[in-house]
Amino acid sequence: MKQREYFKRIIVFLLGIIYLIAVSAVFAYAWYGFYRLRITAPFWRRGNYVLIGIYALVTFMFSKMSGGLRVGFMKKLDIVYALGISSVCANVIVYFQIVLIHRWFLPIMPMLLVQLCDVGIIILWTLISGAIYICLYPPHKMLLIYGDRKPDSFEEKVGKRNDKYDICAKVNINDAGEEEIYRMMRDYEAVIIWDLPAAIRNRLLKYCFSHSIRCYVTPKISDILIKGSERIHLFDTPLLLSRNMGLTAEQVFFKRAMDIIISLVGIILASPFMLISAIMIKAYDGGPVIYKQERVTIGGRLFMIYKFRSMRIDSEKNGAQLATRHDSRITPVGKVLRNLHFDELPQLFNVLKGDMSIVGPRPERREIMHKYEKEIPEFYYRLKVKAGLTGYAQVYGKYNTVPYDKLKLDLFYIQNYSLWLDIKLMFMTFRILFQKETSEGVEENQTTALADDNKGENNDDLGGHTGI
Repeated sequence: MKQREYFKRIIVFLLGIIYLIAVSAVFAYAWYGFYRLRITAPFWRRGNYVLIGIYALVTFMFSKMSGGLRVGFMKKLDIVYALGISSVCANVIVYFQIVLIHRWFLPIMPMLLVQLCDVGIIILWTLISGAIYICLYPPHKMLLIYGDRKPDSFEEKVGKRNDKYDICAKVNINDAGEEEIYRMMRDYEAVIIWDLPAAIRNRLLKYCFSHSIRCYVTPKISDILIKGSERIHLFDTPLLLSRNMGLTAEQVFFKRAMDIIISLVGIILASPFMLISAIMIKAYDGGPVIYKQERVTIGGRLFMIYKFRSMRIDSEKNGAQLATRHDSRITPVGKVLRNLHFDELPQLFNVLKGDMSIVGPRPERREIMHKYEKEIPEFYYRLKVKAGLTGYAQVYGKYNTVPYDKLKLDLFYIQNYSLWLDIKLMFMTFRILFQKETSEGVEENQTTALADDNKGENNDDLGGHTGI
């Protein structure tokens, strides 16, 4: 198994190198065939190599940040999205670098042709590298071990990635003894330990470690808190320190500075789109353009969130309700705005005011918070940081991800916070903007996102389309 993992990483690395060589070769052709000839003082040979090397490095950085080079891990369509956005960013940056070298603008058409070629390379590379990966490394044959809760919803999620995971059998820890489960483990390539009591889970985890069995574990909240701890080596006994104070003073300062800069730039760049959106909403039914609603942010503080209204004026006449997948209350204009996520743009003003951050847990209504806390007492842990326009749970989750899983994702963010993580999440947000599953509503009979809730209560214009 160790040797298999070693060679898998080498193959993924080599596939990534092939992609970088291909796109860099296209740029080199455009540079030598067009741009270099129009620069008054062209580079010597090494200068040309350096520029092409910079292009490859910038492409690699953006591709790495978006996860686009993770063959076999991400879905093929996600890889195309990630590499496509990375390619656009790299081409824009290098084009302006060429402009600075020339000291004036040059025709952009060659770079547009480079971008077009890059798209073709991305699609071809994704298909070929994916086929190679699956051929060499078919899905793991897995054993699912569970406890009192049935793992049906979890199996459904895993089943959507049958190119990577194959749950061949499942066993209830209560039906089979631990000794029998230890025996069964040896018959599979990997095991999933799903939602077991900590004591049992730890014994199974140690057994997997001692026998080199690949093991997937669904973390508990305490695991996430420990993962973000600081290691201390003052004695001959290791210590883990959890400060549990949220962000440090330095992190708060730099995060706020970044929020102000990005929100100001965002407002300026998005102003034409906001103006058009406002005109369309007003022209459709003459109602208010902006929808305001009370939400909860850091420390339980209340604020009014701003959104472009995407539902009918009378959408709350029967009380607040979650937006469902085919909600009849959404106007035609609102549907377009929601699909493009333009309904969230006014929240840039919330960020500028300091009510929200660009990145952070999505803000909930106070009533919804109280309802979630009855089921999940730890749900208020999310209030250690400011609410955000986008966040860890938005990038890695979906609109209808259950609150407990969203809480775990948000805690991963809080416990592992860094400015680099903020930048990475902002970049990755572009990858999910047009993926339908990130913005679709809950089932028709739900009112909160709790999996077992079938009564009905709010979240979008009624509480919260879950952010960009």
